[in-house]
Parts: sequence; structure tokens; C-alpha cells
Amino acid sequence: MLYVGGVSFFALLAVFPAMVLLIGLYSQIFTPAQAADQAAALSHIVPAGARAIFESELTRLTQTSVRTASAQSAFAAIIGVYAAHRGVKALLAGLTFIHDEEEPLGFVRFNVLVFVVAMAAFALFTVVTGAIVTARVVKKMTETAPLQHVLPFDSEWLWAGAGLAFGLTALYRYAMSHSGKVVWPAAITGGVAATLLSTGASVASAFYVDKVVVLGATYGSVGAVVVFLIWLSWNVNAIFLGGALATEVEIALDAYQAEARGVSLQPAEQVVSP
Repeated sequence: MLYVGGVSFFALLAVFPAMVLLIGLYSQIFTPAQAADQAAALSHIVPAGARAIFESELTRLTQTSVRTASAQSAFAAIIGVYAAHRGVKALLAGLTFIHDEEEPLGFVRFNVLVFVVAMAAFALFTVVTGAIVTARVVKKMTETAPLQHVLPFDSEWLWAGAGLAFGLTALYRYAMSHSGKVVWPAAITGGVAATLLSTGASVASAFYVDKVVVLGATYGSVGAVVVFLIWLSWNVNAIFLGGALATEVEIALDAYQAEARGVSLQPAEQVVSP
């Protein structure tokens, strides 16, 4: 719970500066309003109760002057880098704890790893949102395509799921173990399982906050933030569970391979024995 809370809090702190930077990047191609519409593509993944904070922030950003937006982007970069650094540190610390690493990395190596993972995550997030934008543009240009209603290439769930599965597989493969890389079968199993769990957690958290509890009556104006934190914490739990599954699969594969080598050596040992 300590690692889940740390990752969730700093992810909440980093998400809005990331939105500012993302809109700043998209504004180089689109108008501010179009950039906000494209950046809002992934907002449908979070529960409906938390979308209001995204929509209000996007509306505010589209009404901001270019000079003010540039200053906000610089400030957002500082806050975003700090929050992302702390959040990724908590995430990697939790995954190495799950993997039962006996010798932790040194201060410099660990912080370099955190920086690489954070930059890769932001780059992957940019690519996924860009893929959604491109898919929607292509769909509008080919409205008479025969497969338009068959293949949901413009679905944010499709691209977000594919990006998450790829990113988590790479995370488990290269960042969870210090002694060596996690084998591909274990990393892929954990990445796919965590993606499915994350999708289920998103649906379950949306049902929980919309149908089971009424957070607005308890938390008032900060109810949307609480909803978003619940969604984040459930998804972070899914990532840690995927890491645990990858670890168990790796242990099982190592035991199987060791047993296979022992069986193959048994006849030779019997020949040389007196």
C-alpha cells in the first residue's frame, strides 16, 4: 500500500503538467482548440466523475494566450519532472521489492534508470495520443471505407491498451530486475495480464464511484480528485500484480529449465558411476 500510495499521489501531481506540455506540442501543428480536443482523447478512459477536472483544465488552456501558455509550460515542466521522478522512483522501488532484489542499485544508477523510464513513459504517452489523433483523422478522410465500422482503429481503449501492454512488458523486462533481464515469456505474460487488470480496474472503478458510492456528497468540490485517485490506485495495483505474476512465471520457468537439465544429465551420470 505504501508504494501504491506514493505512485498514485505523484502520478496525480504529474498528469496536469503533462497535459500542458502535450498541448504545447500539439499546438505546433493544430490550433489551441484542436490541440485540446486531441489531448482529451484519453479522458474517456477515466471514470466520468473525474472527467470534469480534465475538461475544465483543457478549456482553461485553450483560452490562455501564447505568452502565458509558454510560461505555464516552463513551470509545468519543472513540476512535471519532479513529480514524474518521484512517482517512477516509487514504482521501480515497488517492482524491485516484488522481484525480491537482494542488492539495490547505487544512487546514480537508480536515478539514471528512473530518468530513462520516465522519459520513455512520456514518449510512449505522446505516441499513443498521436496514434489516436491520426486514426481519427484518417477515419474522417475515409468515411466510406468498407471496414470503417468493423475495425475500431480510432478507439482510445484500443491504442491505450496496446501502448500499456507494450510499455509494461518493456518495464518488467528491463527495469524490474537488477541482476539480469526478466525473460520475455514472463515479461509478456505480466504485461498483458496487467493491461487486462488495468482495463478491468478502470471499468470497476467507474462503476464503484458512479453506482456504489456518492463521493460528491462527502468530499464536495474535491470529489473529482478523489475519484481520479481511486482510479489511479486501482491501476497501480494492477501494475504491481502484473509484476508479481511476471516474477512467478520467471521462477516457474527457471525451475522447469533446471529440472529439464537435471533429467538430461541423469543417464550420463549413471554411466560414469561405479
